[in-house]
Amino acid sequence: MTLDELRSVVVDLGLPAFVGKQITEWLYSHHVTTIDEMTNISKVNRLRLAENYSVGASKPVDAQYSKDGTVKYLFSVENGKMVETVFIPDTDRATLCVSSQVGCKMNCLFCQTGKQGFEGNLSAADILNQIHSLPERNRLTNIVFMGQGEPMDNLDSVLRATQIMTAEYGFAWSPKRITVSSVGVKNKLKRFLDESECHIAISLHSPLTHQRAKLMPAEKAMSIGEIVALLRNYDFAHQRRLSFEYIVFDGVNDSLTHAKEIINLLRGVDCRINLIRFHKIPNVDLQGASLQTMERMRDFLTSHGIFTTIRASRGEDIFAACGLLSTAKRSN
Repeated sequence: MTLDELRSVVVDLGLPAFVGKQITEWLYSHHVTTIDEMTNISKVNRLRLAENYSVGASKPVDAQYSKDGTVKYLFSVENGKMVETVFIPDTDRATLCVSSQVGCKMNCLFCQTGKQGFEGNLSAADILNQIHSLPERNRLTNIVFMGQGEPMDNLDSVLRATQIMTAEYGFAWSPKRITVSSVGVKNKLKRFLDESECHIAISLHSPLTHQRAKLMPAEKAMSIGEIVALLRNYDFAHQRRLSFEYIVFDGVNDSLTHAKEIINLLRGVDCRINLIRFHKIPNVDLQGASLQTMERMRDFLTSHGIFTTIRASRGEDIFAACGLLSTAKRSN
């Protein structure tokens, strides 16, 4: 809940309005797990709160540890399903990859989460709990909405969660530490850009409309051309960053022709591109491009004015890498 909502809650229960602010401090600064831990609230008032509400925090039910230090956590969510969350430590950075849905409707050809199908939206509480109940919470420097689900397809919960994450009464994070990804969802993407200051990452994967549609059915509803046209209306030259995610498939989207089309598509847009190695999933006839091919593409794009990096692959041995998250077996 937001500060205003908590103030309404306590007033409705006959408590002083200032108790709402006290609750936000216990929830979002001290990360308590029970109302009884809120010791500057009288015992009588704590009992009254506990009769009607709970904190809602729940610890991970399972964890898998990669040889590279990545940890994949399994969380229960409100609809009785499960989601995966990935903690990625890297020298002075520590990133948490959070989920916004159980499964996903987008059905991208190359993504294991899409093969799971859609099993429900997460509440803002489900999203925030992935941070609140993370054992390494105090080490986090960045949050990316790149786990299970399409964030724009659950936009109300994502906006509520990021509002609390960035509010002074909440986690007090800078929006510059949060990146929300999207394949591009008509109307929802514009709303996110208007209502949030968080970074945005667009799943590109091909600059060619017909090819992107084969890889990503969402292209038919909102084309990459429409997405880029929308993004041109926003300022990404200062605090807010725009990036494009590009999984490189061998013999599919890895040619210099593709690179030239990317340059044409993004000409004049202040952005960066992250090239990502493909992680093989069952029953999909795609192969990852070689590192040499990815480096050639990176160097070509960078030499033509688009800052491009190759994202290090993390957690592949525990199926925590990009495109591998799935709770299909556990959520049935």
